[in-house]
Amino acid sequence: MPYPRLVLTRWGRELDRDHPLPEYPRPQLVREAWLSLNGPWQYAFTAGPDLPDAWDGEIVVPFSPEAELSGVGRQLQPDEWLFYRRTFTTPPLESPYDGHLLLHFGAVDQSCTVWVNGIEVGRHVGGYLPFTLDITDAITGGENTVVIRVRDLSETGPHARGKQRLDRGTIWYTAQSGIWQTVWLEPVPPTFIESLDIVPSGELDAFEVTVHLSDGTTEERRIAPKTPRRWTPDDPYLHEFTITAGSDTVRTYGALRSFGTRDGRLLLNGEPFQHIGVLDQGYWPDGLLTAPSDEAMVFDIGQMKALGFTMLRKHVKIEPLRWYHHCDRLGMLVWQDMVNGGGRYRHLVANLPATRPIRLSDKRYKLFFRGDADARAEFREEVRRTVALLRNAPCIAVWVPFNEGWGQFDANEVAAEVAELDPTRQVNHVSGWIDQGGGDIRSFHRYVRRWKLPRRRDGRVIALSEYGGYSLRVDGHDWSTALSRSGEEYGYRHMRTAAELADAFTELHRDVIAPTVPGGLAATVYTQLSDVEDELNGLLTWDRELLKIPADVVQAALEELSP
Repeated sequence: MPYPRLVLTRWGRELDRDHPLPEYPRPQLVREAWLSLNGPWQYAFTAGPDLPDAWDGEIVVPFSPEAELSGVGRQLQPDEWLFYRRTFTTPPLESPYDGHLLLHFGAVDQSCTVWVNGIEVGRHVGGYLPFTLDITDAITGGENTVVIRVRDLSETGPHARGKQRLDRGTIWYTAQSGIWQTVWLEPVPPTFIESLDIVPSGELDAFEVTVHLSDGTTEERRIAPKTPRRWTPDDPYLHEFTITAGSDTVRTYGALRSFGTRDGRLLLNGEPFQHIGVLDQGYWPDGLLTAPSDEAMVFDIGQMKALGFTMLRKHVKIEPLRWYHHCDRLGMLVWQDMVNGGGRYRHLVANLPATRPIRLSDKRYKLFFRGDADARAEFREEVRRTVALLRNAPCIAVWVPFNEGWGQFDANEVAAEVAELDPTRQVNHVSGWIDQGGGDIRSFHRYVRRWKLPRRRDGRVIALSEYGGYSLRVDGHDWSTALSRSGEEYGYRHMRTAAELADAFTELHRDVIAPTVPGGLAATVYTQLSDVEDELNGLLTWDRELLKIPADVVQAALEELSP
């Protein structure tokens, strides 16, 4: 389905095409020497897997070809290939950086092969996770050429895709492909620090740090700040420190905080803390999955914090690591969804439970479009990689493996594995439906049916992990009507005026949600942060220019949710 070129954000209008997203992309593993490869690349769409004879033009990396900011405006189809090419000059490799040159990709959707100077240096499958290639043996001392070949099956294949769909509409968004996070080069010594595990001590007075080195060895350290200071959303203090191993040195940070549950409540640093959240899709009108700038990411987080939200539920998307860094430093908790995959979802498991309770075993794999054992194994490996990637981010409080039956299977076993991988956080094994009784949180979605607090039948915390979805179209700030098959916006209750929306938002929180907090409602997630394509149920418009409800009205309503 075509899509219009009607909406740019203020950050998109100011984009430097030659130097987009120039910030160092990995805030908890920082080296001084690095080289961004963001900016213009050559690109070509092809009908086959062979290197193209000619190139179609320039694409601005890291924006996908479907995104306005890429300068391309074409969607990659499942039977096509997308090629990228650019040159770079080898950065200095003098001591201590006389060992290796690493080529990092923040994310490439969905699968790719990479060549440097005609030598294949690696392949990767998985559109939301980073990967690194050692290209030392393929480079020359002068100019080098890197070529990338991409395929994206979107919903026609089993891979992780989130809310992307080729026939976008309603709650499904424009499918995008290719490079959508920063690409960069980094020289490192012969043995270098590959990753860190940073865990606050039980007493919250030190960090237990495991250093993982490229030769497969590890080093254990205890780092105790002279003046330990606990992290909270009101005081998001980050302890910064430097790690040295051999001739490699990186800068990093951690936060002294803990999560847990007690008596049906979520805890922060041993005390009850209400999670007042908003659903965050992480989509942009001009960049799709890619924010047009660092400032744009900060804007979304800061706006929600100023309104009184204490948590963002990052919905079936993994953001660039800088996004989590901004949540860390601004004091915003995060519920992190895993990215869903599998086939096209059946009405019985993906839609019907919105109107009536349904109990099904998620071991009925074919019913959930999870009959492919290899695809199930791929998802579980991506769950493990997601936890490994994000476990150091202080902001993340809850892991969410599955949402609304989208590619769900073995949710109890997956939740148990996540808890074993990261025992410092809680797990919401299934958000919304179909509940299997696992994890730490019993989660509900309420759009169509009226919310009533259920009786606690087990030791899990009760969360209303999606609700609201009230829509209001603001002329000039959306593009849904131009695309919608029906000519009407998508939402769960449509409002005609801003005043009507404000009154409904107040009434919903005052009369329906807030009265259930004293009885045990521990977390809420309002839908949603901004409009996205056909969905006009955001607090902010699609272009982030207008807040649809006055800030003081939102703040007053959310204050009702504090126990």
